[in-house]
Amino acid sequence: MRTVVEQHINKNLSFLIDKKLLVAISGGIDSVVLTHILYKLNFDITLAHCNFSLRGKESNKDEKFVKDWGNELKIPTYTIQFDTESYASEMGISTQMAARELRYNYFKQLLEKHNLDYVVTAHQKDDVIETFLINLTRGTGLDGLTGIPEVNENVVRPLLPFIRNEILVYATRNKLQWREDSTNSSIKYVRNKIRHKVVPFLKELNPSLLETFTKTVENLKGSQQIVNDYIKIIKEQSTTIVNNDIHINIAQLQKLNNPKVYFYELLKDYGFTQWDDINDLINAQSGKQVVSKSHRLLKDREVLILSEIKTVEKSVYFEIHENTSKIKTPIKLKFKAVDIPFDTKNQANKVFEEVILNDDNTISIDYDKLKFPLIIRKWEKGDLFYPIGLKGKKKLSKFFKDEKFSIIEKENTWILCSNNEIVWVIGHRLDERFKVSKYTSKILKIKHPLKQ
Repeated sequence: MRTVVEQHINKNLSFLIDKKLLVAISGGIDSVVLTHILYKLNFDITLAHCNFSLRGKESNKDEKFVKDWGNELKIPTYTIQFDTESYASEMGISTQMAARELRYNYFKQLLEKHNLDYVVTAHQKDDVIETFLINLTRGTGLDGLTGIPEVNENVVRPLLPFIRNEILVYATRNKLQWREDSTNSSIKYVRNKIRHKVVPFLKELNPSLLETFTKTVENLKGSQQIVNDYIKIIKEQSTTIVNNDIHINIAQLQKLNNPKVYFYELLKDYGFTQWDDINDLINAQSGKQVVSKSHRLLKDREVLILSEIKTVEKSVYFEIHENTSKIKTPIKLKFKAVDIPFDTKNQANKVFEEVILNDDNTISIDYDKLKFPLIIRKWEKGDLFYPIGLKGKKKLSKFFKDEKFSIIEKENTWILCSNNEIVWVIGHRLDERFKVSKYTSKILKIKHPLKQ
């Protein structure tokens, strides 16, 4: 089997050669065999083991086994213990999902810290059919029926073409030791129930199940590629990028047969699960929204706006001290103070013309009217200002409504304040009270480069 694995890597995974690999090792037979093969093939490997603290002493023995074997082979070995159940409860997810998140987050940290190139895991062909059946019973699309990808970004699975029996034969012939997970024999878990009850029955019906299943998955992958290519075309026709948000044209998608399918394909990578609610957004009034852990989908007139959820709290204030030339947080701004030399009229007019040119992204304000430090913050209920060009004051909420701001645009708007007075709704409107006049002797010019 070692030779066959080597041939497979050379032919299909040649990018792994001469790279630094992080082997995910549980101590079970699959990961032990993968480690042994890569070790014998002289790959540069490091071992990583996660103790999820789910099986008491047994979990600790697995961890010790991996440490001892790493020392025996003189391979760098890293282990970590997680309180998986507490994490699952805190995040509101299943134990299995919690373990997956914790595991891959840890692997990512190790890659970055030790300058490693790829994570390699020991998934094999039997795992693929089990995953297929799990997804099938729970309900899924093509993605869930195409199995476990052999390469997914920097995660690689070199044993996917091999069946469990081949791995067992290799381990036996090479007199390898491994740890048996006692829960693997329990049908309490869905995967084990499928492994011990469903798959054996299917193999009775079709002794060549794994071979025919492999062909089926390859056919599905071909269909998936056709779908992906077409979705790219639909995405180009129906979406636009506005200030890092994705705007989905509802009318454009409704021209297609079964638009629900296209909404799913466009949004499936953003963590949404409430697909009925998303479909209801199409006919909902503006302002309705659906959120996932990472993104929000907002109905705004004729579009759905997909945006990443920001973590900045409204109560956060950022100070800008006198003589500051630029800031990067919370947004990028550049500051330039300019004196107006009134002793020479022609020169004064020239300087005045250069600095007074304003637009939504650049303002010139009377320096002497400011009190430092200036403050940048998010808008708050009750905020009002005196929009330049208009008579009198206006509440920010009314200003946003008149300017047809979406909820997301309002939440992403910052304001610049001086002594609790609004100077600038950044990127949108200057306050009349701070504008430059014929009596101004010094100007502060502020640019918002992100919007240039």
